[in-house]
Amino acid sequence: MTLEILTADSLKPLRHGFFTRRGGASSGVFAGLNCGAGSSDLSEIVAINRARVAEAMEVAHLAGMRQVHSADVAAIEGPDAEKPRADAMVTDRPGLALTVLTADCQPVLFADRQAGVIGAAHAGWRGALDGVLEATVEAMERLGAARARITAAIGPTISQRAYEVGPEFLHEFLADDPGNARFFANGEGDRYLFDLPGFGLMRLRRAGVAEAVWTGHCTYSDPARFYSYRRSCHDREADYGRLISAIRL
Repeated sequence: MTLEILTADSLKPLRHGFFTRRGGASSGVFAGLNCGAGSSDLSEIVAINRARVAEAMEVAHLAGMRQVHSADVAAIEGPDAEKPRADAMVTDRPGLALTVLTADCQPVLFADRQAGVIGAAHAGWRGALDGVLEATVEAMERLGAARARITAAIGPTISQRAYEVGPEFLHEFLADDPGNARFFANGEGDRYLFDLPGFGLMRLRRAGVAEAVWTGHCTYSDPARFYSYRRSCHDREADYGRLISAIRL
């Protein structure tokens, strides 16, 4: 099966993609293109999957991170063997494919095509609330980008209808900004439904980027195409796959 790669018009003609789980070599609960070396999938199978992504991106190496739900950004200058402990990367070096792994969190790809600067961020609720998206824009500016030229695209992520949270979650967002109430809808009992991509789009637009879009795909609701941490918990599965998103100059 061939790889399925979702793209955003705002990032073209740069080579980029939000890869679905289709076209991979993994089996069982990981069936498809599991690119998470931190999963319990067979390491040699994950390596095959990642090699297929690298081939699709036309690079020999995929730059990745040790993601920790932070607002830390790493500037990547070459194919270093050791992954930085961060949740976003930026570069102005041609031929480097920046990647993020997700399974409900937001994968966000950035580009200032005129300046030749790109970025990639892993933005779960914690990272987005703590400012990882704004920090990525600032790091791109340090490499010569201008936020008024930066376009950003959020890939497949968990949608509001599937993201149930408790009152303590709501209170943390309201403590940061009472205006964040608009990203919550009433659920059952004391539960709420949180709009993660809506929150991400707001933070990007407030940061002053030229354009911010979401592909509109929900990871939880489409098991044939996407891995989902929350769905795996609800289904009582032992582990889950990780989707990969990538961009290169």
